[in-house]
Amino acid sequence: MRVQPGAKREAWAGVYGEAGEAQLKIALKAAPIEGRANKALIAFLAEFFGLARSSVGIAQGQTGRSKLVILKTVNVPDAELRIRAALNALPSSPRTF
Repeated sequence: MRVQPGAKREAWAGVYGEAGEAQLKIALKAAPIEGRANKALIAFLAEFFGLARSSVGIAQGQTGRSKLVILKTVNVPDAELRIRAALNALPSSPRTF
């Protein structure tokens, strides 16, 4: 995932990068100070997937914009469909990732 802290709203923001190294991009209101953006990312993903916050973790990238997240107890095909739907709803979203 690629995080864009300090955004006006929290939402899926598209895809960052080129094929093969593309990352899902998420805009967050929180500033990247004292772990606020990480907490906001966890809250955003937990709400989006209907999970408890304890089921979402950041495995890599705690201090950078690129993050590797872990979603426990999530149905992968369902998660992929939800993400695709969110990205397809964006005005100028790429249709593949």
